[in-house]
Amino acid sequence: MAKNKVIAGDYINCSVLKLSNVISLVSGFKTILNLDKSTVESYELVTEEHRISAVSGISRGLVGGVLLGPVGMLAGLSAKNKGTHTLAIEFHDRKRSLIEIDDKIYKLLMQKLF
Repeated sequence: MAKNKVIAGDYINCSVLKLSNVISLVSGFKTILNLDKSTVESYELVTEEHRISAVSGISRGLVGGVLLGPVGMLAGLSAKNKGTHTLAIEFHDRKRSLIEIDDKIYKLLMQKLF
């Protein structure tokens, strides 16, 4: 099951919540940031292929650099579960986060970022 959480980078341990038609990073009871085109500069789905590359060591520098620098290598440590998606996100303010989300949040986020 997806953690619906920031698992690395900026905003680590913030929850990723879907409230109505809005996806937000939340810490405690405080909304830190809404995830949409106005806040997200770019994103990349971290696939199993990226994870294998990151762990293999052969292209660790390249893949890790693309996926958040040193914390990008953490992508290889999270287990891939069916219905779980891991995204590397770069925000307009240049902060970066690695998030793990479920299908429901993933589908809405893709609509928000399209």
